[in-house]
Amino acid sequence: MGNYTATAFAHPNIAFIKYWGDIDPDLHIPANGSISMNLRELFSRTSVSFDPALEHDQFTLDGRPIDKTGLERVRSLLKKVRRMAGIELFATVESHNNFPMGTGIASSASGFAALSLAASKAAGLNLDEKALSCLARSGSGSACRSIPSGFVEWQAGGNDEESYAFSIAPPEHWDLVDCIALVSQDEKPISSSEGHYMAKTSLLQPARVADAPRRLFLCRQAIHAHDFDALAEVVELDSNLMHAVMITSTPPLLYWQPATVTIMQEVESWRKDGLMVCYTVDAGPNVHVLCSREVSGEVTDRLQKLSGVQKVLVAHPGGPANFENGYSNT
Repeated sequence: MGNYTATAFAHPNIAFIKYWGDIDPDLHIPANGSISMNLRELFSRTSVSFDPALEHDQFTLDGRPIDKTGLERVRSLLKKVRRMAGIELFATVESHNNFPMGTGIASSASGFAALSLAASKAAGLNLDEKALSCLARSGSGSACRSIPSGFVEWQAGGNDEESYAFSIAPPEHWDLVDCIALVSQDEKPISSSEGHYMAKTSLLQPARVADAPRRLFLCRQAIHAHDFDALAEVVELDSNLMHAVMITSTPPLLYWQPATVTIMQEVESWRKDGLMVCYTVDAGPNVHVLCSREVSGEVTDRLQKLSGVQKVLVAHPGGPANFENGYSNT
């Protein structure tokens, strides 16, 4: 048996090219690959303790005991870790987020990435980045992208071993800033997990998936070349395609609120006026507004003045999932 207890941090990520829909919902093997950026100032901190005295797994999130679906997802990942480590002990899991969860800021991504790292270490495993990414993916698909550092690509693959994420550029590669305009901090009524299942009911999903390799290439190229105009074009297109699939699913899934649309329209207008800025919206009503570091203060000020914007969170490119004593916020 290993350390029994470990604590890890992981950042949520904002997807430039989105993950929406699975070919294997149990393993979270995605219908298409995706590209994202870790968000340095936001994080989940998770502690895992395997304890011979426990009779079942326990899970607390932000101080609240969690049962039912939330506990089952955590328990499922812990079962994998126990199998890998050859142990039978139950665990206590305590997790905290420093940002609103269930609102389209990828709290499940950072949460399951931190859980994977902490649980595997506490169980005495020393998994490499690929194995950790696969483990995190089994808990929440996009969690695999919160394991590596900086700008990350998730290779869709066709099976458990081939579907993992890797870094395509370190955090310092590009001074992009994500100004997250919060229009709602309420937990969304329909989870991303349900939405992924519903994606196949949309007539638009096959076209979105078929074009994904082209969008991935354009996004990858834009990141490597620091080409903001090219990034803006493909990121907004990809976001709109995902939400078009949601809106045309059965039943229809519309996360946007009036303020969501207002922000999107304003961002388009600002860019036409010469401001380097673009939007992307995950599975929720809040809008991620990407810009260069030089204009991030102005963008934040503008967003805060818009009707319906409660608050703006600002995040820069972040590092990999890491242990508490090795955590760095630089």
